[in-house]
Amino acid sequence: MFYVQRDASGHLQRVEVAPFEGMSETLTAEAHEIQAWFANQDVESSLLQLKQSDLDMIRVVDDLVHLLIIKGVIRITDLPPAAQAKLLTRSQARESLGGLSRLINDEESGII
Repeated sequence: MFYVQRDASGHLQRVEVAPFEGMSETLTAEAHEIQAWFANQDVESSLLQLKQSDLDMIRVVDDLVHLLIIKGVIRITDLPPAAQAKLLTRSQARESLGGLSRLINDEESGII
């Protein structure tokens, strides 16, 4: 049994496993609305996780490109002009913050 609260349009606004102040009704676990609610919660959680992962991957790709340039594997001029501009802007911003070392969190041990 789930305890729910609906908004003015009748859509589920809150779902809990215990009664709460402001609840308007109860629904069973088999109810379509309950299943859709939890499916939506799973999707939102996954999207949030991917969004955070995207931010982390930007940092990895940035570090990787920087490393490849330092090692002479690629030249910045090998990249499209838009990519060059973005990398240079990020590089300047990172340098103004004290370089790579100040961007590494305590739990991280290095660039990669």
